[in-house]
Amino acid sequence: MTDQVLLGAGREADVFALDDGRVLRRYRAGGDVAAEAAIMTYVGGLGFPVPRVDRAEGADLVMERVEGPTMRGALLAGGLEVSAGAAVLADLHRRLHALPPRPGSAPGTRIVHLDLHPDNVMLAPAGPVLIDWRNARDGEPDLDVAVSALIMAEVVVTDLMGLATVADPFLTAFLDVAPGNPVRLLDAAASMRQDNPTLDAAEVARVAEAAALVRHRWHRRGGDRR
Repeated sequence: MTDQVLLGAGREADVFALDDGRVLRRYRAGGDVAAEAAIMTYVGGLGFPVPRVDRAEGADLVMERVEGPTMRGALLAGGLEVSAGAAVLADLHRRLHALPPRPGSAPGTRIVHLDLHPDNVMLAPAGPVLIDWRNARDGEPDLDVAVSALIMAEVVVTDLMGLATVADPFLTAFLDVAPGNPVRLLDAAASMRQDNPTLDAAEVARVAEAAALVRHRWHRRGGDRR
């Protein structure tokens, strides 16, 4: 393995830059990245913007390095308007859910990312690229959209890292353009988030409040008419 330089550390994994234009994503608690790599390879083969997977072994995933800021970084720096960012997020949902289902998947399901938010969208020169496919699986598109809205609402109600001033208008803008019905499976999304082992007790306690905020914004902005 080539020299490794730490690029960043998330809740579950560390990301290292390799010296040949690739990155290594390593899960600290171990595990098997095979399912994650398989989904990335499947959607990438259909033209969806995802990093190329070079190797998947145990807790290590080696993949193409994507250059550019995260959407969150661009929003905070003022290089991306909230409405434009929300439109990109909604479009990524549409494009992902329009892909053919994997062979053997249940009727009505598609690939769902279940962690599609501004920190997991890289704004590469050729266009946005979706990263961090740890939670991805076959599921209902409305659940995927609900999880995105809920994560943003959690940032609003907890003011995570002081980001509420951006997350609040972003949530409204996203719900204005989101595909499907983000509240139909909102309770299921909230249950998933409450069971997420990466959330601390205080964050789990605010999930219900975040779900209420999503439901209120959706109905207030005409969600019932969809």
